[in-house]
Amino acid sequence: ATTEMRHALDGLELLGVGHNVSFLSALMVHPRFIAGNLTTNFIAEEYPEGFNGGALNGDTFMRVLAVAAALHCLTVERERKISGQVPGYRPKPLDQLVVRVDRTNYPVSVQLVPSGFDVQVEGKAHAVISHWQVGDTLFDGVVDGHRMVLQVAPKGAGYRLVHGGATLDLQVLTPRAAQFAELMPIKVPPDMSKFLLSPMPGLLVSLAVEPGDKVYEGQELAVVEAMKMQNILRAEREGEVKACHAEPGTSLAVDQKILEFE
Repeated sequence: ATTEMRHALDGLELLGVGHNVSFLSALMVHPRFIAGNLTTNFIAEEYPEGFNGGALNGDTFMRVLAVAAALHCLTVERERKISGQVPGYRPKPLDQLVVRVDRTNYPVSVQLVPSGFDVQVEGKAHAVISHWQVGDTLFDGVVDGHRMVLQVAPKGAGYRLVHGGATLDLQVLTPRAAQFAELMPIKVPPDMSKFLLSPMPGLLVSLAVEPGDKVYEGQELAVVEAMKMQNILRAEREGEVKACHAEPGTSLAVDQKILEFE
Protein backbone atom coordinates (compact mmCIF):
# COMPACT_ATOMS: atom_id res chain seq x y z
CA ALA A 1 0.00 0.00 0.00
CA THR A 2 2.81 2.42 0.83
CA THR A 3 4.46 1.65 -2.51
CA GLU A 4 1.30 2.50 -4.45
CA MET A 5 0.80 5.62 -2.36
CA ARG A 6 4.40 6.65 -3.03
CA HIS A 7 3.90 6.31 -6.79
CA ALA A 8 0.68 8.34 -6.57
CA LEU A 9 2.35 11.11 -4.58
CA ASP A 10 5.40 11.19 -6.85
CA GLY A 11 3.06 11.70 -9.81
CA LEU A 12 0.89 14.37 -8.18
CA GLU A 13 1.60 17.73 -9.79
CA LEU A 14 0.47 20.86 -7.92
CA LEU A 15 1.90 24.07 -9.32
CA GLY A 16 1.56 27.63 -8.05
CA VAL A 17 0.56 26.87 -4.46
CA GLY A 18 2.46 25.62 -1.46
CA HIS A 19 1.75 22.04 -0.42
CA ASN A 20 3.13 19.15 1.62
CA VAL A 21 3.18 16.49 -1.11
CA SER A 22 6.98 16.16 -0.92
CA PHE A 23 6.75 15.62 2.83
CA LEU A 24 4.09 12.93 2.41
CA SER A 25 6.14 11.25 -0.30
CA ALA A 26 9.21 11.22 1.96
CA LEU A 27 7.11 9.66 4.73
CA MET A 28 6.25 6.72 2.48
CA VAL A 29 9.91 5.59 2.49
CA HIS A 30 10.74 6.52 6.09
CA PRO A 31 11.77 3.30 7.91
CA ARG A 32 9.96 4.23 11.09
CA PHE A 33 6.75 5.04 9.21
CA ILE A 34 6.90 1.78 7.27
CA ALA A 35 7.43 -0.16 10.50
CA GLY A 36 4.39 1.54 12.04
CA ASN A 37 6.44 2.83 14.97
CA LEU A 38 4.45 6.04 15.27
CA THR A 39 3.59 8.42 18.08
CA THR A 40 2.10 11.89 18.21
CA ASN A 41 5.68 13.19 18.46
CA PHE A 42 6.81 11.50 15.25
CA ILE A 43 7.28 14.71 13.25
CA ALA A 44 8.96 16.57 16.12
CA GLU A 45 11.34 13.67 16.73
CA GLU A 46 12.24 12.92 13.12
CA TYR A 47 12.18 16.48 11.76
CA PRO A 48 13.20 18.73 14.68
CA GLU A 49 14.42 21.43 12.27
CA GLY A 50 11.43 21.06 9.96
CA PHE A 51 11.20 19.26 6.63
CA ASN A 52 13.67 20.57 4.07
CA GLY A 53 13.21 17.95 1.38
CA GLY A 54 13.65 14.22 1.30
CA ALA A 55 16.94 12.39 0.89
CA LEU A 56 17.38 9.63 -1.68
CA ASN A 57 19.32 6.52 -0.69
CA GLY A 58 22.32 5.49 -2.75
CA ASP A 59 20.60 3.07 -5.15
CA THR A 60 17.61 5.34 -5.74
CA PHE A 61 19.87 8.34 -6.28
CA MET A 62 21.89 6.48 -8.92
CA ARG A 63 18.70 5.37 -10.67
CA VAL A 64 17.51 8.97 -10.81
CA LEU A 65 20.82 9.93 -12.42
CA ALA A 66 20.33 7.14 -14.96
CA VAL A 67 16.86 8.46 -15.76
CA ALA A 68 18.25 11.98 -16.18
CA ALA A 69 20.85 10.75 -18.67
CA ALA A 70 18.23 8.83 -20.66
CA LEU A 71 15.84 11.80 -20.78
CA HIS A 72 18.66 14.08 -21.89
CA CYS A 73 19.55 11.74 -24.75
CA LEU A 74 15.92 11.71 -25.92
CA THR A 75 15.84 15.51 -25.75
CA VAL A 76 19.06 15.93 -27.72
CA GLU A 77 18.03 13.37 -30.34
CA ARG A 78 14.85 15.36 -30.93
CA GLU A 79 16.81 18.60 -31.22
CA ARG A 80 19.05 17.01 -33.84
CA LYS A 81 16.04 16.47 -36.10
CA ILE A 82 15.22 20.19 -36.27
CA SER A 83 15.61 21.47 -39.82
CA GLY A 84 17.79 24.42 -40.86
CA GLN A 85 20.83 23.51 -38.81
CA VAL A 86 24.31 24.70 -39.78
CA PRO A 87 25.63 22.62 -42.71
CA GLY A 88 28.54 20.40 -41.80
CA TYR A 89 27.83 20.48 -38.07
CA ARG A 90 28.74 17.15 -36.50
CA PRO A 91 26.76 16.41 -33.34
CA LYS A 92 28.80 15.25 -30.40
CA PRO A 93 28.31 11.59 -29.42
CA LEU A 94 26.05 10.99 -26.44
CA ASP A 95 27.59 7.77 -25.23
CA GLN A 96 29.85 9.57 -22.71
CA LEU A 97 28.21 12.18 -20.49
CA VAL A 98 28.45 13.73 -17.04
CA VAL A 99 25.49 14.30 -14.72
CA ARG A 100 26.26 17.28 -12.48
CA VAL A 101 24.42 17.62 -9.16
CA ASP A 102 25.39 20.19 -6.51
CA ARG A 103 28.74 20.77 -8.21
CA THR A 104 29.53 17.04 -8.09
CA ASN A 105 30.15 15.21 -11.37
CA TYR A 106 28.93 11.66 -12.01
CA PRO A 107 30.32 10.07 -15.21
CA VAL A 108 27.69 8.17 -17.20
CA SER A 109 27.59 6.30 -20.48
CA VAL A 110 24.37 5.75 -22.40
CA GLN A 111 23.51 3.14 -25.01
CA LEU A 112 20.20 2.86 -26.85
CA VAL A 113 18.80 -0.69 -26.84
CA PRO A 114 15.49 -2.08 -28.19
CA SER A 115 13.86 -1.99 -24.74
CA GLY A 116 15.07 1.50 -23.82
CA PHE A 117 18.46 2.58 -22.51
CA ASP A 118 21.40 0.89 -20.87
CA VAL A 119 23.03 3.51 -18.65
CA GLN A 120 26.29 3.11 -16.77
CA VAL A 121 26.56 5.40 -13.75
CA GLU A 122 30.02 5.37 -12.20
CA GLY A 123 30.56 1.93 -13.73
CA LYS A 124 27.29 0.37 -12.55
CA ALA A 125 24.71 -0.66 -15.18
CA HIS A 126 21.09 0.49 -15.05
CA ALA A 127 18.29 -0.50 -17.44
CA VAL A 128 15.83 2.34 -18.14
CA ILE A 129 12.52 1.51 -19.81
CA SER A 130 9.84 4.14 -20.45
CA HIS A 131 7.54 5.68 -23.05
CA TRP A 132 8.52 9.20 -21.93
CA GLN A 133 8.51 11.81 -24.69
CA VAL A 134 10.10 15.24 -24.78
CA GLY A 135 7.75 17.71 -23.12
CA ASP A 136 6.13 15.20 -20.76
CA THR A 137 6.10 16.44 -17.18
CA LEU A 138 5.98 12.93 -15.71
CA PHE A 139 8.35 10.03 -16.18
CA ASP A 140 6.60 6.74 -15.38
CA GLY A 141 8.91 3.86 -16.20
CA VAL A 142 10.91 0.92 -14.96
CA VAL A 143 14.52 1.20 -13.82
CA ASP A 144 16.38 -1.98 -12.89
CA GLY A 145 13.05 -3.74 -12.55
CA HIS A 146 11.63 -1.11 -10.18
CA ARG A 147 8.79 1.18 -11.16
CA MET A 148 9.78 4.82 -10.79
CA VAL A 149 7.65 7.95 -11.12
CA LEU A 150 9.41 11.30 -11.39
CA GLN A 151 8.27 14.82 -12.11
CA VAL A 152 10.34 16.40 -14.87
CA ALA A 153 10.76 20.10 -15.61
CA PRO A 154 13.37 22.21 -17.40
CA LYS A 155 15.57 24.19 -15.01
CA GLY A 156 17.84 26.69 -16.71
CA ALA A 157 20.28 24.69 -18.81
CA GLY A 158 19.37 21.50 -16.97
CA TYR A 159 16.50 19.66 -15.40
CA ARG A 160 14.56 19.54 -12.15
CA LEU A 161 13.55 16.02 -11.11
CA VAL A 162 11.26 15.35 -8.14
CA HIS A 163 11.07 11.88 -6.61
CA GLY A 164 10.52 10.47 -3.15
CA GLY A 165 10.09 13.90 -1.61
CA ALA A 166 13.49 15.01 -2.94
CA THR A 167 14.06 17.71 -5.56
CA LEU A 168 17.20 17.46 -7.68
CA ASP A 169 18.40 20.29 -9.90
CA LEU A 170 20.95 18.82 -12.27
CA GLN A 171 22.67 19.21 -15.61
CA VAL A 172 23.67 16.57 -18.14
CA LEU A 173 26.85 17.70 -19.89
CA THR A 174 29.59 16.47 -22.15
CA PRO A 175 32.84 15.73 -20.30
CA ARG A 176 34.39 18.88 -21.79
CA ALA A 177 31.46 21.08 -20.73
CA ALA A 178 31.64 19.57 -17.24
CA GLN A 179 35.26 20.70 -16.99
CA PHE A 180 34.25 24.27 -17.81
CA ALA A 181 31.34 24.06 -15.35
CA GLU A 182 33.88 23.54 -12.58
CA LEU A 183 35.16 27.06 -13.27
CA MET A 184 31.77 28.75 -12.96
CA PRO A 185 31.32 30.83 -9.79
CA ILE A 186 28.56 29.95 -7.36
CA LYS A 187 25.64 32.35 -7.66
CA VAL A 188 24.57 33.38 -4.17
CA PRO A 189 20.78 33.68 -3.89
CA PRO A 190 19.53 37.14 -2.91
CA ASP A 191 18.68 37.80 0.72
CA MET A 192 14.88 38.06 0.86
CA SER A 193 14.61 38.03 4.66
CA LYS A 194 13.67 41.73 4.72
CA PHE A 195 10.68 41.28 2.43
CA LEU A 196 7.14 40.04 2.87
CA LEU A 197 6.54 37.78 -0.14
CA SER A 198 3.27 36.45 -1.46
CA PRO A 199 3.09 32.73 -0.61
CA MET A 200 0.73 32.02 -3.51
CA PRO A 201 -0.81 33.59 -6.61
CA GLY A 202 -3.73 35.75 -5.57
CA LEU A 203 -5.27 39.17 -5.11
CA LEU A 204 -3.89 41.60 -2.55
CA VAL A 205 -7.06 42.56 -0.69
CA SER A 206 -5.63 44.91 1.92
CA LEU A 207 -2.52 46.22 3.64
CA ALA A 208 -2.61 46.82 7.39
CA VAL A 209 0.61 48.85 7.56
CA GLU A 210 2.41 51.61 5.69
CA PRO A 211 6.01 52.87 5.46
CA GLY A 212 7.35 54.00 8.83
CA ASP A 213 5.08 51.76 10.90
CA LYS A 214 6.58 49.64 13.64
CA VAL A 215 5.41 46.03 13.57
CA TYR A 216 5.55 43.30 16.19
CA GLU A 217 5.71 39.54 15.86
CA GLY A 218 2.34 38.08 14.86
CA GLN A 219 0.87 41.40 13.71
CA GLU A 220 -1.37 41.32 10.64
CA LEU A 221 0.39 42.84 7.64
CA ALA A 222 -1.70 41.98 4.59
CA VAL A 223 -4.57 39.87 3.30
CA VAL A 224 -4.21 37.85 0.10
CA GLU A 225 -7.24 36.20 -1.50
CA ALA A 226 -6.67 32.95 -3.40
CA MET A 227 -9.20 30.33 -4.48
CA LYS A 228 -11.98 32.36 -2.81
CA MET A 229 -10.20 32.18 0.55
CA GLN A 230 -8.61 35.11 2.35
CA ASN A 231 -5.18 34.45 3.87
CA ILE A 232 -3.82 36.74 6.57
CA LEU A 233 -0.06 37.33 6.35
CA ARG A 234 1.54 38.15 9.69
CA ALA A 235 4.92 39.47 10.79
CA GLU A 236 7.47 36.82 11.75
CA ARG A 237 9.53 39.27 13.82
CA GLU A 238 9.61 42.86 15.05
CA GLY A 239 10.70 45.56 12.63
CA GLU A 240 9.84 48.71 10.74
CA VAL A 241 8.17 48.96 7.34
CA LYS A 242 10.48 50.58 4.81
CA ALA A 243 8.40 50.43 1.63
CA CYS A 244 5.27 48.97 0.06
CA HIS A 245 5.86 47.20 -3.26
CA ALA A 246 2.23 46.37 -4.03
CA GLU A 247 -1.12 48.09 -3.56
CA PRO A 248 -4.51 46.60 -2.68
CA GLY A 249 -6.13 45.26 -5.82
CA THR A 250 -2.84 44.03 -7.28
CA SER A 251 -2.74 40.50 -8.70
CA LEU A 252 0.26 38.82 -7.10
CA ALA A 253 2.50 36.05 -8.35
CA VAL A 254 4.19 33.52 -6.08
CA ASP A 255 7.06 35.14 -4.13
CA GLN A 256 6.19 38.63 -5.39
CA LYS A 257 7.32 41.38 -3.02
CA ILE A 258 4.58 43.01 -0.96
CA LEU A 259 6.45 44.84 1.81
CA GLU A 260 10.05 45.71 2.58
CA PHE A 261 11.42 46.13 6.10
CA GLU A 262 14.37 48.08 7.48
